[in-house]
Amino acid sequence: MAGSLIKIDEEIVTSAVASVTLTGIDSTYDVYEFIISNLKVSSDDVPALRVTKSGTADETANYDYAFKNLKADTTFSNGSGTNETKAFIMPTVDDGTGNAGANANAVIYLFNFPNSSEYSFLTVEGTQFQANEHTVRGYQGGFVHTVASASDGVQIFNINGNNIASGTFTLYGLKK
Repeated sequence: MAGSLIKIDEEIVTSAVASVTLTGIDSTYDVYEFIISNLKVSSDDVPALRVTKSGTADETANYDYAFKNLKADTTFSNGSGTNETKAFIMPTVDDGTGNAGANANAVIYLFNFPNSSEYSFLTVEGTQFQANEHTVRGYQGGFVHTVASASDGVQIFNINGNNIASGTFTLYGLKK
């Protein structure tokens, strides 16, 4: 598989920002991969995603999502929503106050994004360390943007308005 991932865009956050937007999706590739590495938040919050249209995040109520949250310290939980203005891509990430190492990571595959006659959808798998609870979590799920139009990127933000403190966000095209 060497050479099958082509870097399209990357944002390395080293000081707090409200959101991260990566663009550059076009018909060059059928499938794109979005990787979130070492995501840290400024205060406990839930990361979410919106698709972008012409570089601007689409905030309309056209997101449906579902996920399973796998917890090392208790039983699993499920989450879902329809006609939302965003899609959750992971459960709450804690800020790790006084606990080094609190972070989240995810691999997200993007499908149909450049196709103007299909819905954009994605799958997500990730892990996180909940520093305040000293436990790990895993999650798996997906979402669909229920509008038949081309999407050219993604925006990540926290639903309660807390900043993204740091992390690496990379968008790749998967070579045909």
